[in-house]
Amino acid sequence: MEPFSPEAPQSSTASSSGSPAVSNDSPRTATSTSTVGISATTDGRAQPAPPPSVPAACLACRGKHLKCDGLTPCTRCSSSNTECVYIASRRGYKGPRKTATAQNPHKRHASSSPPYAGPADSCPMLLGHTPVSIATPSVTGFNPAIVLPEQSPVSYANTPALSNVSVYRNPFAPAIDGNAMALATITAPPTQPPVATLAERCFDAFYHYFHGGHPFVLPKEYFLRQLKEGASPNLNVLVAAMRYIGSLYLDCGPSRATYLDEAIRLCYLPSTAKDGFLIQALLLIIVGLDGSCEQEKARELLADCERLAIEIDLNKREFATMHGHGNPVLEESWRRTWWDLYVCDGMVAGVHRVTNFLLFDISADVGLPCEEHQYLTGRIPPPSYMEDFDDQLFSGEDGEFSSFTYRISAARNLGRFMRMPNMMFPDNEGIARVEALLTNWRMHLPESKRDDLNKSCQLDEMMFQAHFITHACTIMLHQPLSQLDSSPVQAVNSCAPHRPVQAGESFNAHTRHTITAACEISKMVTQAVPLLSHTHFFTCVVTLSSIVHLSKWALYFIEDEEDLRQQIRLNIGALNKLSKVWKAANTAWGQVKGVAQEIYREKKAHQITPAFWVGFTQEQMISSINADEGIMSEFNMLAQVTQAQ
Repeated sequence: MEPFSPEAPQSSTASSSGSPAVSNDSPRTATSTSTVGISATTDGRAQPAPPPSVPAACLACRGKHLKCDGLTPCTRCSSSNTECVYIASRRGYKGPRKTATAQNPHKRHASSSPPYAGPADSCPMLLGHTPVSIATPSVTGFNPAIVLPEQSPVSYANTPALSNVSVYRNPFAPAIDGNAMALATITAPPTQPPVATLAERCFDAFYHYFHGGHPFVLPKEYFLRQLKEGASPNLNVLVAAMRYIGSLYLDCGPSRATYLDEAIRLCYLPSTAKDGFLIQALLLIIVGLDGSCEQEKARELLADCERLAIEIDLNKREFATMHGHGNPVLEESWRRTWWDLYVCDGMVAGVHRVTNFLLFDISADVGLPCEEHQYLTGRIPPPSYMEDFDDQLFSGEDGEFSSFTYRISAARNLGRFMRMPNMMFPDNEGIARVEALLTNWRMHLPESKRDDLNKSCQLDEMMFQAHFITHACTIMLHQPLSQLDSSPVQAVNSCAPHRPVQAGESFNAHTRHTITAACEISKMVTQAVPLLSHTHFFTCVVTLSSIVHLSKWALYFIEDEEDLRQQIRLNIGALNKLSKVWKAANTAWGQVKGVAQEIYREKKAHQITPAFWVGFTQEQMISSINADEGIMSEFNMLAQVTQAQ
């Protein structure tokens, strides 16, 4: 038995034509000849008429499995004061009836949709279900064969395909999530993202690897916004330079040379405007060429870039305001462009010792850069100036400046050292003055700037560069007056020409300064960050440190020889890692490794002589030989790995 069948079996009969029977109060009773209210028996006696046939029982009677008289409301519902509701029967449906119901306006044809009596939660067929609203534009792909139980037909009044869909459901059927059905019907299958082109990958590689070491170009989000708005035609020139830099970190094949040629061509087109974006493009190309052993070409472009920067007044305080268009991030980018050009000019002059740090003598009142996180997030504070930095100790406003500012200060100390005349004697007053500058720079650093980590324990690349510039300046200041014989390392000249240093009988103060700075540089290699995230100028600083270590290792007897070997291992490993991108690092790695092997062979030849081991215990002899063999096996293994690649 079906308790919720639309029509009770015992109360229905079928006519000869197959149409469902109707009740006595139907208009069809007057015209129908196939159904009568009284029948005759064989004995001629009149029999009482059978109970009237009811086409559909109300919900209340159906739920109690009781007969319903079909009235509206029915007798049982009237007596019990219960709401009387009918639903249409679909059993034996042959199509709509030809005559509309007139006597009972509350009844309806079986083919019509149920009347909407208000909100969905008031409908007996939707009890316990929360109505779900679906926006009309999102159902363009809706399947009309699927009935959503939570929806009323009124919700789809604008959708012709749903005008005749009923909302009936089996109350005993498992609940169906209408949201899931709608999403399954209208959600398009996921599509694969388009594959990035080589040019796009190079652009992304620029920001991923390079931008942190020279952060003067706009942050990526702001740059793309400027590019979309077409802020300057020279943005396309800058994009070409950024693409070339990014190609250095990827396997681009011949495209790398194509990107370089295109960037230089765009920079020197007669139609290219002379503005800050052109300065940025030239500076990127200069750094890339210098790290790729194209130093002569890099110096030519550097001279043009410096001349152009002074011509457009990039060194003036007003430039950022005039060309920033009210955008604080763009104004900060212009300030950083001048100061990064200043720092790069100093590093090129310091490590290669060919140029003379031209911008050191140029008057500039440009505002100082802010912290990196402020630049990247667009929260730019009002800028400070160099006079504020110089007078902080005496003005009583002893505050903390940005890491970029301490990087500028370190480069400025390097310039002051380069302006000193040749110092031939250890007691020269100029040496004391420069050493006072370097010592004061270290002593007055805030606590948060004394190492290369920021407050979040992440590498602070600006302070990292500031520290290695100071260490390199210390070596250049004291090494000529030290007592480390430099003749064994004269072949290491990839960054700078060899400078002869005479050996002495004992270590003096200059030697200690030199060795300490070289060890500090080697310690910087141990930072838990990828070496390729550093500027390529770190290559020449590591090479300078290696020259000091190898000069010391060439001595016959060293008390801390094992520690010295570890320093040499660190430096050679760092150069090998940097050589994956920078050709200059690959050249330096080959030279340093070659000199180390030569020193090892020289030391091994001396070890054959018995006089060499005078004063050594047997344990010291075995330890020294094993250590030398170990370091040389590592050198050979690195060489084999590089050749295999």
